[in-house]
Amino acid sequence: MMHEMKLRNYVFKSELLVPVEYKGLTLDTQLRCDFLFANCIVVELKSVNAMTPIFEAQLLTYMKLLQVPKGILINFNVTNIFREGQKTLVNDLFRHLPD
Repeated sequence: MMHEMKLRNYVFKSELLVPVEYKGLTLDTQLRCDFLFANCIVVELKSVNAMTPIFEAQLLTYMKLLQVPKGILINFNVTNIFREGQKTLVNDLFRHLPD
């Protein structure tokens, strides 16, 4: 997927360490988001039999910690990715984006 994104000249980061701060202290965690596009969309990739709420919670957490307004959850273990394999989430930052 990274190769395809590079071919299309997308601005992205892959396997980005997600910083976690608590009361001024930066915690050493191993949280990694799969892709961050143009510092405004987090993409989390899965290949699972069933999506569970924990995957959405994970994506929302990455969005909050990275201060990103939009996230896309993609599951490759489906017959049709467009119909059943993706879910888009937005948070409060989305409301403040320019039209």
